[in-house]
Amino acid sequence: MKSSDPSRLDRIVAEARRAAEQRAQSYRDRALKIYPWVCTRCAREFTHATLSQLTVHHRDHNHDNNPPDGSNWELLCLYCHDNEHQRELEAAARGAERAGPAGGGATHSPFADLKARLKGGES
Repeated sequence: MKSSDPSRLDRIVAEARRAAEQRAQSYRDRALKIYPWVCTRCAREFTHATLSQLTVHHRDHNHDNNPPDGSNWELLCLYCHDNEHQRELEAAARGAERAGPAGGGATHSPFADLKARLKGGES
C-alpha cells in the first residue's frame, strides 16, 4: 500500500472527524446538563425545538480544555457566539495594527496590483 493511498487518507480524515464530533458531543451534552438553556449574553431562552441554536463556547478558546465542572464553558446562541469570535478577530487585528509601523495605519494594500491584474485579464 502506498503512503499516498487516497482511500487510506479518506479513512484517516473520516476517523478524525468522527473523533472530533464525539468529543464535541460529549462536552456539549455535559454543558447542557449543567447550565440552564439560556444564552449568557442576550438571555434568550431555548427549548428542545430550538436547542440546536445554542452553542458551547470555550472561554479560553481551547476546545481540548473541558473540565468536568464546566468552568471553561458558557452557552451562547449562534448570534452571540459569532459576535464573540468576531470581537476577538477585531481585537487581534487592532493589536497587530498597533504593533505595525511607527506611522500606524494599514500595512496591507489589497488593491495594490489591481491595475496589473485588470490589464492581464484583457489579453
